[in-house]
Amino acid sequence: MRKADLINKISEKTGIQKVDVLVTIETMIKEIKASMANGENLYIRGFGSFVIKKRAAKIGRNIKKNIAVSIPEHFIPSFKPSKEFVQEIKNSPNIKELPTDLGDDNED
Repeated sequence: MRKADLINKISEKTGIQKVDVLVTIETMIKEIKASMANGENLYIRGFGSFVIKKRAAKIGRNIKKNIAVSIPEHFIPSFKPSKEFVQEIKNSPNIKELPTDLGDDNED
């Protein structure tokens, strides 16, 4: 499912115009990003947590040049689903295997 599909479904189920749903979703995404950029975690009960994780400094390798590269300590965004969310996915009769279109398109 893409963002446009999500907007269409929400619009159909709520009766809210697609433009208003789009603005709401865009604003939500923007606020999540801004919150995390300010160092704040975001918790949505029943859905999950958007948290900032610290990655330790480490030594990596540049395979082409065969040299060691120092990777400094850095922070990355992460999502941890709630227990209810995980249970709903685990108990879903519709999921038999992973979808084939995962990871191909990272659209906002």
